[in-house]
Amino acid sequence: MSRPSDHYDSKVAPAPASGSDDVTLPRLGPVGWLRWFWRQLTSMRTALFLLLLLALAAVPGSLVPQRAADPNGVTQYFVDNPDLAPVLDKVQAFDVYTSVWFSSIYLLLFISLIGCVIPRTKHHLDALRAKPPRTPARLSRLAGFTTRDVAGGTTSAASVVDGARVLLKKQRYRTVVFTGVDAKTGRETVSVSAERGYLRETGNLVFHSALVGILLTVGIGGGFGYNGQRVVVEGQTFVNTLLAYDSFSPGRFFTDDQLSPYAITLDSFSATYETQSLKAFGQPIDYNAAVTTTDADGSTAQKDITVNGPLDIGGTNVYLLGNGYAPTITVRNPAGDVVFTDSVPFLPQDASLTSLGVVKVPDGLPEQVGLIGFFYPTQAETSSGSYTSTFPDLQYPVLTLNVFDGDLGLDAGVPSSVYSLNTDGMTQLAGGSTGVKSLELKPGETTDLPNGLGTVTLDGVKRFASFDVHHDATQGWMLLFSILVLGGLLTSLFIPRRRLWVKATERADGTIHVEYAGLARGDDPRLVDAVSTLANRHSAEFDSSSATLDTKV
Repeated sequence: MSRPSDHYDSKVAPAPASGSDDVTLPRLGPVGWLRWFWRQLTSMRTALFLLLLLALAAVPGSLVPQRAADPNGVTQYFVDNPDLAPVLDKVQAFDVYTSVWFSSIYLLLFISLIGCVIPRTKHHLDALRAKPPRTPARLSRLAGFTTRDVAGGTTSAASVVDGARVLLKKQRYRTVVFTGVDAKTGRETVSVSAERGYLRETGNLVFHSALVGILLTVGIGGGFGYNGQRVVVEGQTFVNTLLAYDSFSPGRFFTDDQLSPYAITLDSFSATYETQSLKAFGQPIDYNAAVTTTDADGSTAQKDITVNGPLDIGGTNVYLLGNGYAPTITVRNPAGDVVFTDSVPFLPQDASLTSLGVVKVPDGLPEQVGLIGFFYPTQAETSSGSYTSTFPDLQYPVLTLNVFDGDLGLDAGVPSSVYSLNTDGMTQLAGGSTGVKSLELKPGETTDLPNGLGTVTLDGVKRFASFDVHHDATQGWMLLFSILVLGGLLTSLFIPRRRLWVKATERADGTIHVEYAGLARGDDPRLVDAVSTLANRHSAEFDSSSATLDTKV
């Protein structure tokens, strides 16, 4: 089989013959490649793709706990998933919103939007200063084309067009009048070209500019904020200092000077539960934390914090996150001296507020003692003999304690959670499989600790509330940009961009032939109606007896 005529064996293709249609493109140098990359990055298609990619990249942040918001949850995730957690940590899955890959998408989106907005803004400003385009020669090819014939004599083509210009001005059209010669008759024509709807592009630019503002606000302004959590028991006071928080997540630009000096005292906490409907029995209806606030100037005020009613104080918002019970427990040594007394927050384990808590007594007793307690607001016994709570309010409160002695692990100086007890170096004395029944207490009761270690007393039960303190200096800017995003989007969607033309030509018999037509940029289902309405209103200004209708679409 013979080879094709254009086959070549050499590595370099032969030069095209003279007169060939082949095109040899120039080689792109570094500057050319940079220009090509910039055009691709700043296209609206790329911006939309990056916006979708950013939304997808944020998904892992809701699937696994984040160090900035839930450091204890991250620690627990490592305990529960010892094989998977290190792998996720290497790809920064526990720091999604500050990771390299998320920040890269964020910055590329930011640059892309700026590259889209700036050239379009310049083009839009030039368009606003430009005059409407000249009237097309053949209006019959445009949408909504219709004609009217006006009797001459008392009027002229110029006055007819001037009347149309006045009507269009009232409808906020930009207008310009042109004179020309009709291609068929050779007679002079007068026309008005009108356009409006540039606010549509203005809204589009406002929308994208506001998106850039939101990105700036979140990326830079968020670095000046902070949020922290604190559990406060009834009667306790929280002072807004760094050491007073149970957990604290500052922005990268945070300084201690941002903490406003104020204090919040939890006077009482009340909860309302459903008791009428059996299907929803025990479900919470309302929570209310009554607090006393003390401002920097020393002034005090009585206020309430509810689930949907945060407290605004010192430039921060204080939200009510959770609540529970804090039994007041006192431990005495064999001599009767108090070695521990405190209202200890117990963490709720179910909807009926069956709660779990830990008490650590490192000093004052013959041995270090740890107590793991279960608190039942309304204690009841199941068929298997175990205890449970049947209602979240204090109807029949009971506290049970499992007792351990040994090394609490506090002497090594390693931080440990106040809500957990490491029993590896301890011996269980009561509860569990020891054969010794757990200690059981009702409010006001005292019982002995095993092995003559001392006594423990349940003095009473208080409520606690968990507060989230949030400071965001960019809230006002976020509100402004969000309003601009919504306003710009609605404007770009509902304001049509259209052009209308009215052309008048004087005929040989003295009548004036008037043509109307329109053109829309994009979809405009009301364009034909707009042309028809203009024609009707315009022709109505002349003597109806001398005007004839000759409509052609």
